[in-house]
Amino acid sequence: MSEPRKIVIVGAGLAGATAAGTLRERGYAGEILLLGTDTHRPYELPPLSKGLLLGTTEEPDWVHGEGFYEEKDITRRSGVTATRIELGARMVLDDAGGEHRFDRLVLATGSRPRTLPVPGGDLPGLLTLRTLDDALALRSAFKDARRVVIVGAGWIGTEAAAAAREHGAEVTVVDQVGSPLLAVLGEQVSAVFKDLHTEHGVNWRLGEGIAGFAGGPDGATGVRLKSGEELPADVVLVAVGAAPRVDLAHAAGLELSDDGGVCADAGLRTAAPDVYAIGDIAAHFHPRYGKRVRVEHWSNAKWQGEHVAGNLLGENEPYLKSPYFFSDQYDLGCEYRGLADPETDELVVRGDLAARDFTAFWLRDGRVAAAMNVNQWDDGDALKALVEGRASVTAAELKAADLKTLA
Repeated sequence: MSEPRKIVIVGAGLAGATAAGTLRERGYAGEILLLGTDTHRPYELPPLSKGLLLGTTEEPDWVHGEGFYEEKDITRRSGVTATRIELGARMVLDDAGGEHRFDRLVLATGSRPRTLPVPGGDLPGLLTLRTLDDALALRSAFKDARRVVIVGAGWIGTEAAAAAREHGAEVTVVDQVGSPLLAVLGEQVSAVFKDLHTEHGVNWRLGEGIAGFAGGPDGATGVRLKSGEELPADVVLVAVGAAPRVDLAHAAGLELSDDGGVCADAGLRTAAPDVYAIGDIAAHFHPRYGKRVRVEHWSNAKWQGEHVAGNLLGENEPYLKSPYFFSDQYDLGCEYRGLADPETDELVVRGDLAARDFTAFWLRDGRVAAAMNVNQWDDGDALKALVEGRASVTAAELKAADLKTLA
């Protein structure tokens, strides 16, 4: 594979910006175009729902320092949206009238917040959290709010609930599932987070569906539940997940996966010649799991951005890393590695759930599928090795043995 003269990267978030930077680190001397809708220079998303929302930091974690893209001769077009890909002509068109030919193309278009198709779902003032501007607006709203209602008890919803409580607001979290983070953690571990928020004054409306949002032309004023209860609010945050931005790829004829991502092989290549997909949109075949995997965590965006750079330059290596993410809520910090199915995997707990000082493991066929350390920080390398190696261990060993000897 000869070195391409021009690489176009559509999407200037963490994945796309990391790919661009890594290409230069690896000595690529050709033309790089980084095309993105956000007007800010590329930044990482985790601080948006953590330090930035709490007010403990005033800026996000920038992917690269100010002036980096100019110094590395990376052309960055901000505030521009790609509107069409012409695969035959190897060209990307944008809404500013630009026509960008490429030798290789990377799609890193990320995700958008999901909304609810219910009455009042389009009212002004319904907030979501995905961008830096979203985070700044939400933090400002939290500072002045007396009553906050958050729809969605996933990671964004629970982290936002913690931030709103820290700002002094009365907080109610609504979700149709029976416990926060249930699909990811299962009943026992999700109960830890439910109790944590309850102790900090969060009100729950779990197992409740949303009938609609109350309000009018001036904005949303509350949430109506299917039970008939209405929850008044000064601030309503809709945190019901994210949808991959695949309209551009789909219109170009690229294959989509069952969960709506862009199909890619183990090396992050799509079926179209010289077109790659990374980050939130990439449903790539993962050799470790033997199936397509699509992950929306910041680490996946960063690591795939780094990995794809090598393949763009001819390495053709499979992407093998396991998912990883972290969360901070009040005095609880945790890290999660791997990919568990809490409905079928065996849960093994090392430590004390009630004290929120433990490590949880999920075993599948006697092997470690995932691990999450909560307020324990000494065994990160061992946990990574256990998950990456799909270590064959017993529950008794995980509870009692030195984890370093098991890895």
